[in-house]
Amino acid sequence: MNVVLVVVGLLGLYLGGELLVRGASSLARALGIAPMVIGLTVVAFGTSAPELAATLVAALRGAPELAIANVVGSNVANIGLILGLTALAYPLATSASFLRREVPWMLAATLLAMPLLFDGRLGRVEGLLLWLALAVFLAAAFRSGGLAEVVDDGVSDAAGERRPWRDALGVAAGVAILAFGAHALVTGATALALIWGVPERVIGLTLVALGTSLPELASSLVAALRRETDIILGNVIGSNLFNLLAVLGTAAVVHPIEVPVAGLRLDLVIMLGFALAVVPLMLLGRRLGRRDGALLLAAYLTYVVWLYL
Repeated sequence: MNVVLVVVGLLGLYLGGELLVRGASSLARALGIAPMVIGLTVVAFGTSAPELAATLVAALRGAPELAIANVVGSNVANIGLILGLTALAYPLATSASFLRREVPWMLAATLLAMPLLFDGRLGRVEGLLLWLALAVFLAAAFRSGGLAEVVDDGVSDAAGERRPWRDALGVAAGVAILAFGAHALVTGATALALIWGVPERVIGLTLVALGTSLPELASSLVAALRRETDIILGNVIGSNLFNLLAVLGTAAVVHPIEVPVAGLRLDLVIMLGFALAVVPLMLLGRRLGRRDGALLLAAYLTYVVWLYL
C-alpha cells in the first residue's frame, strides 16, 4: 500500500505541475503581469502549500525537529535538486534585474530566519516578524516586477477567448492535485522510512522535504519543457522565501516551536551555503548552464548520502 501511495503521488505531482504552470503562464499573459512576478507569488505560494501543511501538522503534533527539518531540507532541495535538474534539462538564462532584486531577497530571508532559529525557540512575535517581512517582499515584487509587455502575435483566441478566471481555476486545480500528490507520496515514503528505522531528523530533511518539494520540482521541470525560464527561477526563489517567511511564520503564530538547534545547526549552515552558491553560478554569463546544474545536483546528492551515512 505504501508503494502504491508513492506511485500515485508521483503521478499527481506531474499532472498538477502541468496544470499549474500552464494556468500560471496563461494568467500572466491574460492579466499583463510579468511571468517572473507570477512565479514569485502565485506559483511559489501554491507549490509551498505542502510544506505549510506538513510543518503545521508536525508542530501541532509535538515534532519540532520534523517541522524545522522540513523547511530546511526543502530549501536545500529547491536549489540543489530542482535548479540542478532543470538546468540540466534546459539552461536557465537570467537577467541583471533578477540578480539585483529577487536573489538578494532570498538571501535576506535566509539571514533573517537563521538567528531566529538559532535562538532555540520560534515564538509568535518571531512569527509575526516573518509575516511582516513577507508582506514587504510581496509589495516590492509587484511594484518592481511591472507589467509584461503585451505583444500582438496575430493569433486569434477565437477557439476560446482568454479568460483570467479560467486560468485561475487551472492554477487552483493544479495546486490541489499537487497537494494531494505530495501528501500521498510523503505518507507512503515516511511509512517506509519508519519501517527501516531512519531517524526523524533525517526523514524531515530528506523524505518529507523532498516530498513537499516535489510540487516545485514537477512544476519547474514542466516549465523547463515549455521554456518558461522566468517561472522556473521565480518559483524556486519564491518558494524558498515562502518556506522561510510564510511557512515558519504561520507555524510559529499558530503554535510556538521549540527549535532543536543542536541537531540542526549544521543543516542550517548548509541551507545558507546553497543559497549563497546561486549568486556566483548565475553571475557567470548570467545563466545557469548544464555544468552549473550538475554541480548543484552533485552537491545535493552528496549532502543526502552524508545524512544517511
